[in-house]
Parts: sequence; C-alpha cells; structure tokens
Amino acid sequence: VQLQASGGGLVQAGGSLRLSCEASGSIFSINDMGWYRQAPGNQREMVALFTSNGRTNYVDSVKGRFTISRDNAKNTVYLQMNSLKPEDTAVYYCNALIRPRRSDLYTAYWGKGTLVTVSS
Repeated sequence: VQLQASGGGLVQAGGSLRLSCEASGSIFSINDMGWYRQAPGNQREMVALFTSNGRTNYVDSVKGRFTISRDNAKNTVYLQMNSLKPEDTAVYYCNALIRPRRSDLYTAYWGKGTLVTVSS
C-alpha cells in the first residue's frame, strides 16, 4: 500500500493550487483521509480531514480558503487551496487510515510529501 501525492509547486500569494493523493496497492478499505503540513521549524499539523462518513474538518487558519474532497472510486483525496498566503508555505503530506487486504487492522499511511511555496 502506498500514497502518491502530487500538485505542489510555486505560486504567488492569492493564487490557487490543487493537491491530489491516490492510495494504491492491496487495499480492502479506507477510513479517514486527510492532509497535513509541516513548515520549517514547525511541527506537523493537520490541515484538513475527510472522514469515511463524509465529515470534513479544517484547521482554523485555512477555513474558507481550502476545500478537501474525496473520490472513493479512485481512492483519491484532493485539497483545493485558494487565496494562498505565504504562511501556507510547507511540505504537504497526505494521510489515510487503510485496511490492507488480508488484515483486520487499519494502519495510518503517509505520502512522501509535496512542497507548496507561496511567494509574497
């Protein structure tokens, strides 16, 4: 099982980016999927979460600007980021709670991270 994230890059303040993260491999089911970020010198923080029952949760600093969505048929989670600010600059990681085939347990998997840089 692996998570492959894409969509990061360099954008000017006020611009937009869309991140994607696809889970692949021997997957039985996926529970929550979400996005985290880590800026230099900071701890990793949860940005947005999309639960298996359709609920979403956001860190206060991105509410109204970021939107998380999910395509269960494609095992993919997206993060639409609008009105980007320099303080959004960070490495963004996708995360998913996945139950692999031949397993009874859900395990947290992480993507490798994609860099988002917002210039002022």
